[in-house]
Amino acid sequence: MNGIFVDSCVLLDLFTNDPNWADWSEKILEQYSKTNTLYINSIVYTEVSISFTKIEDFEIALSDLGIRVLEIPREALFLAGKVFLKYRKNKGTKHSPLPDFFIGAHALVSKFELITRDLGRYTTYFPKLKLIHPKH
Repeated sequence: MNGIFVDSCVLLDLFTNDPNWADWSEKILEQYSKTNTLYINSIVYTEVSISFTKIEDFEIALSDLGIRVLEIPREALFLAGKVFLKYRKNKGTKHSPLPDFFIGAHALVSKFELITRDLGRYTTYFPKLKLIHPKH
């Protein structure tokens, strides 16, 4: 599969019309959708769905953006668990794996680049994951 994975924050920028980030997110999705298929998984789907009252509206919005939803491969689920163990060893306080771990693991295992604004956990726990992000 040739594609780009989209993080929740980027889609939320669009759907909430974030005053600081909506323009950047719209431009970057438009740019990459010209030459790639855009993907999310069930974790991103869940996080972004809160911006909608009806599933039909959300499905239409994803379709309009050309975004496809993929199941998380078992290899990514396994990797997310290993990353969570590393997080706990680094004195992380959460008691269950964080959404970013599933998103980062899915993108990495699928050999996708990830469009995101949230660099922290991705750069720490997925150093080999290629990130597409705003340059500050």
